[in-house]
Amino acid sequence: MQHAVNVPNFGTGGDPRVLVDLARSAEVAGWDGFFLWDHLLVDPTWRVDIADPWIALAAIAQATTRIRLGTIVAALPRRRPAKVARETASLDRLSGGRLTLGVGLGWPSGADFGWFGDEEDVATRAAMLDESLAILDGLWRGEPFAFEGTHYRVREATFLPRPLQEPRIPVWVGALRPGPDGPLRRAARWDGFVPADEDGFLPLEVFRRDVARVGELRRDAGVAPGVPFDMVAMGSTPADDRAAAVATVAAFEDAGATWWQESVSDWLGGLDPMRARIEAGPPHR
Repeated sequence: MQHAVNVPNFGTGGDPRVLVDLARSAEVAGWDGFFLWDHLLVDPTWRVDIADPWIALAAIAQATTRIRLGTIVAALPRRRPAKVARETASLDRLSGGRLTLGVGLGWPSGADFGWFGDEEDVATRAAMLDESLAILDGLWRGEPFAFEGTHYRVREATFLPRPLQEPRIPVWVGALRPGPDGPLRRAARWDGFVPADEDGFLPLEVFRRDVARVGELRRDAGVAPGVPFDMVAMGSTPADDRAAAVATVAAFEDAGATWWQESVSDWLGGLDPMRARIEAGPPHR
């Protein structure tokens, strides 16, 4: 199992310089990854700093050498697919092939969509996400590509340079759980699944069921057993009780998790608690 730090891009995480500093600390402390949320406004009544995740990740790519970096999760339905393809290919090369792209529909409610005129209907956003992923996959290949969909159109174009990673930048699909199989089917076609509930964390028993169901869907789709696939668990563990932290994460590993995302999200509590958890290191067995 690998272990990552998961940080909101607002509040204490709303300063890109702070995020770079935390990412450096995470690498020194032995974490395997550093992932950022993707919000534009969060809530119109809040008065908090918010950082652009792509700008912050580009700076983090230059300030680190080993850890993976990425989004948990980028709301693709509010972004132009070709722009995302260019940003992610550049970021993958800038980081030396360390990018993982976590994607999703965006939060079901709130200002991130309705406030700026983006699509609010969840079913429509799901269709937009699927088309966006198809476009990303096509453009990342660095070969002539065209696409005609309901929501997006790409006239024949060749995007160069390609990302460094082969066969592509890993794509993790995030979704709120429990719920219908649609997000699981989508994730099964890509490289990983990031389930969460409304509070951000998923009960162990729900996670275990999703692991089994994604496995079934991948077998039904004819995916070879040896093809890598990540099941990503999220939660918070204490900085001052290593035994408790290890026990929590080990239970998810035994249930099939390949990544643990440590949510360091005390975004109103100041920097010190976040830094303390990061510097305590990952909860390896």
